[in-house]
Amino acid sequence: MPLIPLQQGVPTSVGEFVSQYGEALISVATTAVLFLVAFVLIYFVGRSVLVRLVRGALNARGYDPKVVNLGGTVARALALFAALSLAATIAGFGTVLAAFATLLGALSLAVGFAAQDLLANFAAGIFILKDDPFGIGDWIEWPSSNETKSGVVQDIGLRVTKLKTFDNELITVPNSELADNAVTNPVADDELRIPFTFGIGYEDDIEQAKEIIVEEAATVDELKGDPDPDVILTELADSYCAVSRQLKDIAASV
Repeated sequence: MPLIPLQQGVPTSVGEFVSQYGEALISVATTAVLFLVAFVLIYFVGRSVLVRLVRGALNARGYDPKVVNLGGTVARALALFAALSLAATIAGFGTVLAAFATLLGALSLAVGFAAQDLLANFAAGIFILKDDPFGIGDWIEWPSSNETKSGVVQDIGLRVTKLKTFDNELITVPNSELADNAVTNPVADDELRIPFTFGIGYEDDIEQAKEIIVEEAATVDELKGDPDPDVILTELADSYCAVSRQLKDIAASV
């Protein structure tokens, strides 16, 4: 069996160094240059084409600018990973590529478990921006912890939505809470019918009371005439209050 020398000695001159390590250095340099050239070409070409296609498709479908920008960012990230993978394959880094894929899969799994709520809010934010159930400046209502909350939308982000309550408080609501519950948008159609309950005595004329209510409502400039105010008898209760006083109170509060 032939003997294989484990150590060839330390080169003492440039010639010995080139003779001993020249082929290995040339191989490493060639592989590195091939990897860099392939990565640069694939990344810049892929990023240019992919980002343009993604942004164009999202703009054509009328998505919110935040969603379009997010799509462009994701497209650039995909172009980066694709360029690294293809360049490593071309350069012959198969072992490195396999190790990188294993590590990336493990990291993705760990991040996914650790940030479930964050990812859920992120996905909900995308759907809110896409479906457009409400916009900035809209007054909305939604159920939360066995009660109904309401506020005016100040900002819609990819993770949270900021609203200002009628008590002038700023609240931050996770997007998943708004996406998973029924949200009421009373001002979506720019018109809102608001019911008021009036009570009259049993001895009073119902038809006359209806006429008075409609006439008084017509004097309130803030109320729109289309559709016209209407009065409907709902119940015969066991108490009453003065119609004229309620109408004055309502007119003063509008």
